Amino acid sequence: MLDNRGFNLWAGDYDRTVQVSEENNLYPFAGYKNILNLIFNEVMGKKQSSVLDIGFGTGVLASKLYENGHQIDGLDFSTEMLAIEEKKMPNANLMEWDISNGLPNTIKQSKYDFIISTYTLHHLTDEDKTELIKTLFSLLNENGKIVIGDIAFESRENLELCRAESRPYWDPDEFYFVFEEFQSSLNTFYDCKFHPVSHCGGIITVEK
Repeated sequence: MLDNRGFNLWAGDYDRTVQVSEENNLYPFAGYKNILNLIFNEVMGKKQSSVLDIGFGTGVLASKLYENGHQIDGLDFSTEMLAIEEKKMPNANLMEWDISNGLPNTIKQSKYDFIISTYTLHHLTDEDKTELIKTLFSLLNENGKIVIGDIAFESRENLELCRAESRPYWDPDEFYFVFEEFQSSLNTFYDCKFHPVSHCGGIITVEK
């Protein structure tokens, strides 16, 4: 797993790393642009919505939503990525924060139409992901939605197949979504869906 220092060093080259993986349809970023586009279109369905972006990174998605009139709150634990995004989104509320420590109090006191996260939550254990989603759910406005784009699989079998095919560069320190298991960890109160986009990525939505 990359720590804060690793992400700071990676910040300038992150988008290029993603591009190479995506263009070659390789784990971990196969389907990356399609995933971001689908989330963008989902949020754009509501004008001037309030959005919390967890792990905004280089701001590929958040900055486009910001440019289209959405109010952006954002969390990321990379100092360098935060510095890059503050220039792109001067009126956004961006914070340096490690989500393994939960959520900052200012965020807990807010409400959102959309809570989005792309390629971030796989750094949390499955148990911590579930607990975070439950906390985030309480921050949604009526008809609000959590939309997660990440390395994700419908079943454990699909994950193991990808692991076998990607063994030379598979990251053993990350915790990828297995939708069947993730869904069962949430009670029936949550409406949870999975939309696979590539062999190693997809979108999970959680809504009321």
